[in-house]
Amino acid sequence: MNRRRILASLPAALAASSFAAAADQKLRVAVIGHTGRGNYGHGLDTMWKLIPTTEIVAVADADAKGLADELKKLGTGKGFADYQAMLAEVKPDIVAIGPRHVDQHRDMLQAAIKAGAKGIYIEKPFVRSLAEADEVIAAAEKTGTKIAIAHRNRFHPVLPMVAKLIADGAIGRVLEMRGRGKEDPRGGSLDMWVLGSHVMGTAMALAGAPQACTAGVYQGGKPVTKADVKEGDEGIGPLAGDEIHARFEMANGVPFFFDSIKDGRLKKPAYDDPASFGLQIFGNAGVIDLRMDQEPFAWIQTGTEPRKPVLADKDLAKKVSSHEISGLDLIAAIRDNRAPLCDAAQGRQIIEMISAVFESHRLGGQRVTFPLQTRVNPLTLL
Repeated sequence: MNRRRILASLPAALAASSFAAAADQKLRVAVIGHTGRGNYGHGLDTMWKLIPTTEIVAVADADAKGLADELKKLGTGKGFADYQAMLAEVKPDIVAIGPRHVDQHRDMLQAAIKAGAKGIYIEKPFVRSLAEADEVIAAAEKTGTKIAIAHRNRFHPVLPMVAKLIADGAIGRVLEMRGRGKEDPRGGSLDMWVLGSHVMGTAMALAGAPQACTAGVYQGGKPVTKADVKEGDEGIGPLAGDEIHARFEMANGVPFFFDSIKDGRLKKPAYDDPASFGLQIFGNAGVIDLRMDQEPFAWIQTGTEPRKPVLADKDLAKKVSSHEISGLDLIAAIRDNRAPLCDAAQGRQIIEMISAVFESHRLGGQRVTFPLQTRVNPLTLL
């Protein structure tokens, strides 16, 4: 496939650049970070400097040194110690919520919605529970605020190309989908929350919404009990399990398996060696292999032929990695009054998949269906 045909097949995210170039007035962005408690995520501050029609007008960080360093790094914007005060004074068009520590997300989202933000771009995971997701989505629906989740793989232009390959029978009949986390020292439940969420979102993009789940959660080789539940890292909340095994029934009828085992790889430490981190789609005539946060992102192998990339474009890869495509998609969503490619509803579905793993385990491995009746963290009910 030549470059012209590739670009013609890309989603509306890139088309937003023409809207950006034609805009008469820049969209005003306020950045929320928290040095020492999730910082600014994976570049959720600097991404806006790559988009011509946005300007960073303010930054909030409760850490004084962190705020000073951030203002120096960005070279723009007014600094605030309190994000609530920043939002009240600045009233930005877009709010970037950067901290990776998810226990702050609900309050930051609500504050941005209340301040009248047209759009919000937030680091993953979305929120800590389905109850929080329900609350935030209800508030955003009242104001029309567009929320995009920073699952940057979900915005990758190769995904619709992969979907077309599957629909055209390139790997034959699809038999199953298998995903794994990084399986480093965070392996198991924490891995599922912070990295498996990428895999789950990608699986939904190709297989539709989850319908049911059966799962088991283990600690030291034994089923997790109430005694194993502790406060998790990165503000996740109650957490337990260094080993996860889950099976999801997806809307298209293809089963999706997710697994993660702590230190499940040969190389240790291995934070920078994501060999297992990805999603594989197995057909009876081939395999499509998606490598999270790597480029090329998607590979295909059929028969005895060597695997080859579905799309190899270094410039495009940089736009995905830097969140530029995600930001452009959010701008287009605001302009067209549509949902972003990875919106709050999808963010909630990912949280629901994670919650379903714990809910099935809590019920002795029973099959649980969606939507879940339990809207709180199921580990609190053990």
